[in-house]
Amino acid sequence: MQFEVIARCPTTKARVSRMKLAHGVTMLPTFMPVATQAAIKGLTSQQMDALGVTLILNNTYHLNLRPGLKVLDKAGGAHKFQGWDRNLLTDSGGFQLVSLSKFTTITEEGALFASPFDGEPTKLTPAREYINTAYYWSRYHYAAGRHRELVSSLTTGPRVEEAMERSVRWLDRCIAKHEASGKKETQNLFAIVQGGLDPGLRDRCLDAMIARKDGVAGYAIGGLSGGEEKDVFWRV
Repeated sequence: MQFEVIARCPTTKARVSRMKLAHGVTMLPTFMPVATQAAIKGLTSQQMDALGVTLILNNTYHLNLRPGLKVLDKAGGAHKFQGWDRNLLTDSGGFQLVSLSKFTTITEEGALFASPFDGEPTKLTPAREYINTAYYWSRYHYAAGRHRELVSSLTTGPRVEEAMERSVRWLDRCIAKHEASGKKETQNLFAIVQGGLDPGLRDRCLDAMIARKDGVAGYAIGGLSGGEEKDVFWRV
């Protein structure tokens, strides 16, 4: 991955950036359509391309359920399955730990989901999540592997610290899998900063993830937009 800041606003700190990935260039900020199950509802991949879209999001948790690994493998990966030759961002599905919490059990090993479709159990661990994403052949992988334990942004107390610290431990496991995969030149692993609405926990998480900078391509802010007030969102 190549990343370059093109321009900065001296007043707001906003910036325009250029990110070059294996499947082309994406200018940032960008509008990224969501193809949760490797399909944009109502529009074809050709129409997305004609609109100038250069980056589409898939969700690893949902892809694992539908269409599933066997279908994607038979198609030749997520790019071929959805007829898309530009960049893909594969989110690990951390939001589902919150939205599907009644179907989920969290342990140090990973997350055990009961499928909302048929009740079948699905275990996702940092290593398993990374394997799934490599299987999908995504070139830009945001949070490759379930290295983050996400809790609601409205959660307070010791549970937030516990989830933040576990996210760092899961990141270590995901980095190890990424380095052993031989795909570091074609897939990019991003670390997701957690810590709820507590600035101190956010700083600790960020410091821990920066200490692992050799194992990741970049960083993102996670665990927000979960119901908190907008002024709190912007403060964090």
